[in-house]
Amino acid sequence: MTEPLRDARWNLRVAPRANETVRLAAAARHQNLSEFVIGAALEEADRVLAERFVFQLDDAAWQEFVELLDRPVQANPRLERLLSRPSVFVD
Repeated sequence: MTEPLRDARWNLRVAPRANETVRLAAAARHQNLSEFVIGAALEEADRVLAERFVFQLDDAAWQEFVELLDRPVQANPRLERLLSRPSVFVD
């Protein structure tokens, strides 16, 4: 398997203490600085993006959520009127 082409470059300036801390952490994981920083950035990016799609509820909130989903559909004239208009985002 070939390595994917890496053509993007990140240039970062960091404070000396941050530099030392991140380099120590990379060494602790037996990774070079780039591998460690990219891995940590990807983990955080995945977490941030997952927050937009995944949410956690306690048992009571989950039950309330399920009950709301299971309710019969109710007419909403204002929403019907809004959705019947042409979109401003589509030609």
